[in-house]
Amino acid sequence: MKKTTRLQQMIHGDTCFVLPGGGCALHGRIAEAVGFQAMYMSGMNVNATIFGTPDAGVLTMNEMAENAGRMARAIHIPLVADGDTGFGNAVNVHRTVQEYIREGVAGIQLEDQTAPKRCGFVKGKELISVEEAAGKIRAAVDAKNEMDPDFVVIARTDARTAVDGGLEEVISRLQAYKRAGADLLYMEGPLSLEEVREVRKHVEGPFTATTIELRPLPLPDLRTHQELGMCCVIVPSLIARPGYYESYRFAEDFMSRGMDAYSQMLEDMKDHPLYEFRLFSFLGFPEIKEMEKKYLSPENQRRYHNSSGVYDPNADA
Repeated sequence: MKKTTRLQQMIHGDTCFVLPGGGCALHGRIAEAVGFQAMYMSGMNVNATIFGTPDAGVLTMNEMAENAGRMARAIHIPLVADGDTGFGNAVNVHRTVQEYIREGVAGIQLEDQTAPKRCGFVKGKELISVEEAAGKIRAAVDAKNEMDPDFVVIARTDARTAVDGGLEEVISRLQAYKRAGADLLYMEGPLSLEEVREVRKHVEGPFTATTIELRPLPLPDLRTHQELGMCCVIVPSLIARPGYYESYRFAEDFMSRGMDAYSQMLEDMKDHPLYEFRLFSFLGFPEIKEMEKKYLSPENQRRYHNSSGVYDPNADA
Protein backbone atom coordinates (compact mmCIF):
# COMPACT_ATOMS: atom_id res chain seq x y z
CA MET A 1 0.00 0.00 0.00
CA LYS A 2 1.26 3.49 -0.83
CA LYS A 3 2.17 5.67 2.13
CA THR A 4 -0.24 8.33 0.88
CA THR A 5 -3.08 5.81 0.76
CA ARG A 6 -2.23 4.64 4.27
CA LEU A 7 -2.27 8.22 5.55
CA GLN A 8 -5.64 8.87 3.94
CA GLN A 9 -7.01 5.80 5.69
CA MET A 10 -5.63 7.01 9.01
CA ILE A 11 -7.13 10.50 8.85
CA HIS A 12 -10.51 9.02 7.89
CA GLY A 13 -10.31 6.26 10.51
CA ASP A 14 -12.15 5.86 13.78
CA THR A 15 -9.11 6.22 16.04
CA CYS A 16 -7.26 9.42 16.90
CA PHE A 17 -3.54 8.93 16.30
CA VAL A 18 -0.40 10.87 17.19
CA LEU A 19 1.90 12.49 14.63
CA PRO A 20 5.22 12.69 16.52
CA GLY A 21 7.45 15.50 15.34
CA GLY A 22 11.15 15.82 14.69
CA GLY A 23 13.58 17.38 12.28
CA CYS A 24 15.85 14.68 10.88
CA ALA A 25 15.91 11.12 9.58
CA LEU A 26 17.09 9.71 12.92
CA HIS A 27 14.01 11.16 14.61
CA GLY A 28 11.89 9.38 12.02
CA ARG A 29 13.64 6.06 12.58
CA ILE A 30 13.11 6.36 16.32
CA ALA A 31 9.42 7.11 15.86
CA GLU A 32 8.97 4.07 13.62
CA ALA A 33 11.03 1.79 15.88
CA VAL A 34 8.90 2.44 18.95
CA GLY A 35 5.64 1.90 17.09
CA PHE A 36 4.25 5.21 15.80
CA GLN A 37 2.22 4.75 12.63
CA ALA A 38 3.23 8.03 10.97
CA MET A 39 5.81 10.81 11.39
CA TYR A 40 5.74 14.61 11.22
CA MET A 41 8.57 16.80 9.93
CA SER A 42 8.35 19.97 11.99
CA GLY A 43 9.69 23.14 10.42
CA MET A 44 10.73 24.38 13.85
CA ASN A 45 12.81 21.26 14.39
CA VAL A 46 14.32 21.28 10.90
CA ASN A 47 15.46 24.82 11.62
CA ALA A 48 16.85 23.79 15.00
CA THR A 49 18.46 20.41 14.31
CA ILE A 50 19.69 20.88 10.74
CA PHE A 51 20.37 24.61 10.41
CA GLY A 52 20.56 25.98 13.95
CA THR A 53 18.17 28.79 13.06
CA PRO A 54 14.85 29.98 14.51
CA ASP A 55 11.56 29.08 12.85
CA ALA A 56 11.12 32.46 11.18
CA GLY A 57 10.60 31.59 7.54
CA VAL A 58 14.29 31.68 6.58
CA LEU A 59 14.52 28.25 4.94
CA THR A 60 13.89 27.72 1.23
CA MET A 61 11.63 25.22 -0.46
CA ASN A 62 14.62 23.20 -1.67
CA GLU A 63 16.07 22.97 1.84
CA MET A 64 12.79 21.82 3.34
CA ALA A 65 11.92 19.40 0.52
CA GLU A 66 15.38 17.82 0.51
CA ASN A 67 15.23 17.26 4.24
CA ALA A 68 11.72 15.83 3.93
CA GLY A 69 13.03 13.42 1.32
CA ARG A 70 15.82 12.23 3.60
CA MET A 71 13.30 11.59 6.35
CA ALA A 72 10.77 9.88 4.07
CA ARG A 73 13.36 7.53 2.61
CA ALA A 74 14.62 6.51 6.05
CA ILE A 75 11.26 5.18 7.25
CA HIS A 76 8.49 2.86 6.09
CA ILE A 77 5.66 4.83 7.70
CA PRO A 78 3.97 7.89 6.13
CA LEU A 79 5.66 11.26 6.62
CA VAL A 80 3.69 14.49 6.93
CA ALA A 81 5.99 17.43 6.23
CA ASP A 82 5.66 21.09 7.13
CA GLY A 83 5.42 23.18 3.98
CA ASP A 84 5.28 26.57 5.73
CA THR A 85 3.39 29.03 3.49
CA GLY A 86 4.23 27.12 0.31
CA PHE A 87 7.26 29.35 -0.38
CA GLY A 88 5.46 31.91 -2.49
CA ASN A 89 2.08 32.39 -4.12
CA ALA A 90 -0.30 29.73 -5.45
CA VAL A 91 1.95 29.01 -8.42
CA ASN A 92 4.83 28.30 -6.03
CA VAL A 93 2.55 26.12 -3.91
CA HIS A 94 1.76 23.99 -6.95
CA ARG A 95 5.47 23.28 -7.47
CA THR A 96 6.12 22.81 -3.74
CA VAL A 97 3.48 20.10 -3.47
CA GLN A 98 4.83 18.24 -6.47
CA GLU A 99 8.40 18.45 -5.16
CA TYR A 100 7.27 17.04 -1.82
CA ILE A 101 5.50 14.19 -3.65
CA ARG A 102 8.66 13.46 -5.65
CA GLU A 103 10.59 13.28 -2.38
CA GLY A 104 8.28 10.55 -1.06
CA VAL A 105 6.30 12.66 1.42
CA ALA A 106 2.74 11.48 2.17
CA GLY A 107 1.23 14.81 3.22
CA ILE A 108 2.02 18.51 3.43
CA GLN A 109 0.93 21.16 5.92
CA LEU A 110 0.32 24.63 4.44
CA GLU A 111 -0.25 27.79 6.51
CA ASP A 112 -2.11 31.02 5.82
CA GLN A 113 0.49 33.37 7.29
CA THR A 114 2.25 36.11 5.37
CA ALA A 115 5.84 35.46 4.31
CA PRO A 116 8.23 35.30 5.95
CA LYS A 117 6.18 33.24 8.40
CA ARG A 118 7.05 32.42 11.96
CA CYS A 119 6.47 29.57 14.38
CA GLY A 120 2.82 29.33 15.36
CA PHE A 121 3.76 29.78 19.02
CA VAL A 122 5.41 33.18 18.39
CA LYS A 123 3.68 36.55 18.65
CA GLY A 124 3.39 38.87 15.67
CA LYS A 125 1.87 36.51 13.11
CA GLU A 126 -0.01 38.10 10.21
CA LEU A 127 -2.35 36.48 7.69
CA ILE A 128 -2.81 36.68 3.96
CA SER A 129 -6.38 37.15 2.76
CA VAL A 130 -8.69 34.17 2.91
CA GLU A 131 -9.13 34.42 -0.87
CA GLU A 132 -5.38 34.12 -1.47
CA ALA A 133 -5.04 31.32 1.06
CA ALA A 134 -7.90 29.34 -0.49
CA GLY A 135 -6.27 29.80 -3.89
CA LYS A 136 -3.13 28.21 -2.51
CA ILE A 137 -5.11 25.21 -1.29
CA ARG A 138 -6.76 24.84 -4.70
CA ALA A 139 -3.33 24.90 -6.32
CA ALA A 140 -2.09 22.27 -3.85
CA VAL A 141 -5.07 20.03 -4.60
CA ASP A 142 -4.60 20.37 -8.36
CA ALA A 143 -0.89 19.57 -7.97
CA LYS A 144 -1.53 16.40 -5.99
CA ASN A 145 -4.30 15.24 -8.34
CA GLU A 146 -1.85 15.45 -11.23
CA MET A 147 0.63 13.13 -9.48
CA ASP A 148 -0.97 11.26 -6.57
CA PRO A 149 -4.61 11.91 -5.61
CA ASP A 150 -4.07 10.16 -2.26
CA PHE A 151 -1.47 12.73 -1.18
CA VAL A 152 -2.81 14.58 1.88
CA VAL A 153 -3.15 18.38 1.82
CA ILE A 154 -3.42 19.86 5.31
CA ALA A 155 -4.74 23.42 5.50
CA ARG A 156 -3.69 25.20 8.67
CA THR A 157 -4.97 28.52 9.88
CA ASP A 158 -3.15 30.68 12.40
CA ALA A 159 -6.11 33.03 12.64
CA ARG A 160 -6.81 32.50 16.35
CA THR A 161 -3.67 34.24 17.59
CA ALA A 162 -2.64 36.32 14.56
CA VAL A 163 -3.06 40.07 14.21
CA ASP A 164 -6.79 40.87 13.92
CA GLY A 165 -7.61 37.19 14.36
CA GLY A 166 -10.27 35.44 16.40
CA LEU A 167 -12.47 32.38 16.61
CA GLU A 168 -14.94 33.49 13.94
CA GLU A 169 -12.03 34.05 11.56
CA VAL A 170 -10.76 30.54 12.28
CA ILE A 171 -14.13 29.03 11.43
CA SER A 172 -14.67 31.01 8.22
CA ARG A 173 -11.17 30.25 6.99
CA LEU A 174 -11.34 26.53 7.68
CA GLN A 175 -14.70 26.38 5.92
CA ALA A 176 -13.15 28.12 2.90
CA TYR A 177 -10.19 25.74 2.87
CA LYS A 178 -12.55 22.78 3.03
CA ARG A 179 -14.41 24.10 0.00
CA ALA A 180 -11.05 24.50 -1.74
CA GLY A 181 -10.44 20.76 -1.33
CA ALA A 182 -8.19 20.38 1.72
CA ASP A 183 -8.03 16.82 3.05
CA LEU A 184 -7.41 17.81 6.68
CA LEU A 185 -8.23 21.07 8.48
CA TYR A 186 -5.85 22.31 11.17
CA MET A 187 -6.53 24.98 13.82
CA GLU A 188 -3.36 26.45 15.26
CA GLY A 189 -3.31 28.11 18.66
CA PRO A 190 -6.65 27.47 20.39
CA LEU A 191 -6.74 29.05 23.83
CA SER A 192 -8.90 26.34 25.38
CA LEU A 193 -10.53 23.01 24.67
CA GLU A 194 -13.87 24.81 24.55
CA GLU A 195 -12.62 26.76 21.55
CA VAL A 196 -11.71 23.52 19.81
CA ARG A 197 -15.22 22.18 20.49
CA GLU A 198 -16.79 25.35 19.12
CA VAL A 199 -14.74 25.27 15.91
CA ARG A 200 -15.43 21.57 15.40
CA LYS A 201 -19.18 22.27 15.42
CA HIS A 202 -18.75 24.34 12.27
CA VAL A 203 -16.22 22.38 10.18
CA GLU A 204 -16.70 18.99 8.57
CA GLY A 205 -14.25 16.24 7.69
CA PRO A 206 -10.87 15.32 9.19
CA PHE A 207 -9.79 17.94 11.71
CA THR A 208 -6.98 18.62 14.16
CA ALA A 209 -5.87 21.41 16.46
CA THR A 210 -2.71 22.25 18.37
CA THR A 211 -3.20 21.59 22.08
CA ILE A 212 0.37 21.22 23.34
CA GLU A 213 0.61 24.84 24.46
CA LEU A 214 -2.54 24.69 26.59
CA ARG A 215 -1.99 25.19 30.31
CA PRO A 216 -2.23 24.17 33.07
CA LEU A 217 -0.66 20.74 32.68
CA PRO A 218 -1.30 17.86 32.26
CA LEU A 219 -2.23 18.00 28.59
CA PRO A 220 -5.43 16.29 27.42
CA ASP A 221 -5.09 12.60 26.59
CA LEU A 222 -5.84 10.89 23.28
CA ARG A 223 -9.38 9.95 24.33
CA THR A 224 -10.16 13.62 24.98
CA HIS A 225 -8.77 14.60 21.59
CA GLN A 226 -10.93 11.99 19.92
CA GLU A 227 -13.99 13.21 21.82
CA LEU A 228 -13.17 16.68 20.49
CA GLY A 229 -13.55 15.31 16.97
CA MET A 230 -9.86 15.26 16.10
CA CYS A 231 -8.47 12.55 13.82
CA CYS A 232 -4.89 13.11 14.93
CA VAL A 233 -2.72 15.03 17.38
CA ILE A 234 0.39 16.75 16.02
CA VAL A 235 3.14 17.00 18.64
CA PRO A 236 5.83 18.87 16.68
CA SER A 237 8.77 18.22 19.02
CA LEU A 238 7.78 14.86 20.52
CA ILE A 239 10.92 13.05 19.32
CA ALA A 240 13.29 16.02 19.17
CA ARG A 241 12.68 17.99 22.37
CA PRO A 242 13.87 15.42 24.94
CA GLY A 243 17.15 15.28 23.04
CA TYR A 244 17.57 19.06 23.20
CA TYR A 245 17.07 19.02 26.94
CA GLU A 246 19.36 16.08 27.63
CA SER A 247 22.13 17.21 25.27
CA TYR A 248 22.27 20.63 26.93
CA ARG A 249 22.16 19.16 30.42
CA PHE A 250 24.93 16.67 29.65
CA ALA A 251 27.14 19.26 27.94
CA GLU A 252 26.92 21.42 31.09
CA ASP A 253 27.74 18.40 33.24
CA PHE A 254 30.76 17.59 31.08
CA MET A 255 32.05 21.16 31.35
CA SER A 256 31.86 20.77 35.11
CA ARG A 257 33.12 17.20 35.59
CA GLY A 258 34.94 16.29 32.38
CA MET A 259 35.40 12.63 31.46
CA ASP A 260 33.82 11.52 34.73
CA ALA A 261 30.52 12.82 33.36
CA TYR A 262 31.07 10.92 30.11
CA SER A 263 31.94 7.71 31.93
CA GLN A 264 28.83 8.00 34.08
CA MET A 265 26.69 8.60 31.01
CA LEU A 266 28.04 5.45 29.35
CA GLU A 267 27.39 3.42 32.49
CA ASP A 268 23.89 4.83 32.90
CA MET A 269 22.98 4.12 29.27
CA LYS A 270 24.59 0.68 28.83
CA ASP A 271 21.21 -1.05 28.50
CA HIS A 272 19.77 1.53 26.09
CA PRO A 273 18.77 0.24 22.61
CA LEU A 274 20.96 2.90 20.98
CA TYR A 275 23.93 2.57 23.37
CA GLU A 276 27.25 3.26 21.65
CA PHE A 277 27.62 1.07 18.55
CA ARG A 278 24.15 -0.44 18.81
CA LEU A 279 23.28 2.70 16.87
CA PHE A 280 25.08 1.18 13.85
CA SER A 281 22.74 -1.81 13.94
CA PHE A 282 19.72 0.43 14.47
CA LEU A 283 20.60 2.48 11.38
CA GLY A 284 20.94 -0.58 9.17
CA PHE A 285 24.56 -1.74 9.13
CA PRO A 286 23.46 -5.42 9.04
CA GLU A 287 21.75 -4.72 5.71
CA ILE A 288 24.97 -3.17 4.39
CA LYS A 289 26.87 -6.29 5.46
CA GLU A 290 24.37 -8.54 3.69
CA MET A 291 24.78 -6.56 0.48
CA GLU A 292 28.55 -6.80 0.79
CA LYS A 293 28.23 -10.57 1.17
CA LYS A 294 25.99 -10.73 -1.90
CA TYR A 295 27.87 -8.41 -4.22
CA LEU A 296 31.53 -8.16 -3.13
CA SER A 297 34.31 -10.69 -3.53
CA PRO A 298 35.35 -13.21 -0.82
CA GLU A 299 38.68 -11.40 -0.60
CA ASN A 300 36.82 -8.26 0.39
CA GLN A 301 35.00 -10.12 3.17
CA ARG A 302 38.27 -11.22 4.77
CA ARG A 303 38.95 -7.64 5.88
CA TYR A 304 36.62 -8.26 8.82
CA HIS A 305 38.89 -11.07 10.04
CA ASN A 306 42.13 -9.15 9.50
CA SER A 307 41.19 -6.02 11.42
CA SER A 308 39.83 -5.00 14.81
CA GLY A 309 37.08 -2.72 16.00
CA VAL A 310 34.55 -2.27 18.77
CA TYR A 311 31.65 -2.96 16.38
CA ASP A 312 31.71 -6.16 14.31
CA PRO A 313 29.16 -6.17 11.45
CA ASN A 314 29.48 -9.96 11.26
CA ALA A 315 27.89 -10.25 14.68
CA ASP A 316 24.65 -8.70 13.38
CA ALA A 317 24.57 -10.10 9.86
